[in-house]
Amino acid sequence: MIETVLFIATSFLVGLSGALVPGPMLTVTISDSVQKGFKAGPLVVLGHFLVEIALIILILAGLGWLIGSTTAAFVIGTVGGLVLVFMGYRISSSSNPLTDSSSKEMLAQRYGPVLGGVITSISNPYFFIWWATIGCAFMFKGLELAGIFGLIGFLVGHWSADLSWYSAVSFFTSKGSKIMTDNHYKIIMRICGIFLIILGIYFVLTAQMDNLSSLLQIA
Repeated sequence: MIETVLFIATSFLVGLSGALVPGPMLTVTISDSVQKGFKAGPLVVLGHFLVEIALIILILAGLGWLIGSTTAAFVIGTVGGLVLVFMGYRISSSSNPLTDSSSKEMLAQRYGPVLGGVITSISNPYFFIWWATIGCAFMFKGLELAGIFGLIGFLVGHWSADLSWYSAVSFFTSKGSKIMTDNHYKIIMRICGIFLIILGIYFVLTAQMDNLSSLLQIA
């Protein structure tokens, strides 16, 4: 029992260490929270959870090797990077003022926080690398420790970390948006958009370089 509790706590800390690293999901959480308030954070995390559930099913079905393969990393890095560049451009190029009620719902109508969580998860190649390595190790350790209850314990710890961190980010962002001017809003949107564009370009270039390196090793 004590070992299971410690395993859940460890899963929480490992999940939190990953959640704290700035990435596309954090950026979308901030931009959506400015527009939709606190609820955006938990909804983005919900989209993230849906992708993780699908990955867990694939891993348990014996397809964990596919998730971490070179081909998957190349496709995800290239396509995902381009998607992030597109999202970043749409966010950073928004010229509607914060006081315009239609602008507050603009990105929500186009993507929605849940879909935003899905897109930022599947477009991030490091998300899949984490699940193909650390995630797999923790999953099977949980199964070895307490069967299905161990797996559930891992998910409780891991998901609690994501939910608590992104909810906190969303809460403080939404509180700040109540005293935010139009200029502050535009600056935040541009920073978020530019960050997504840079991250997307980095993912694309990294995917190309890794693929080229693999081809040279084969040759």
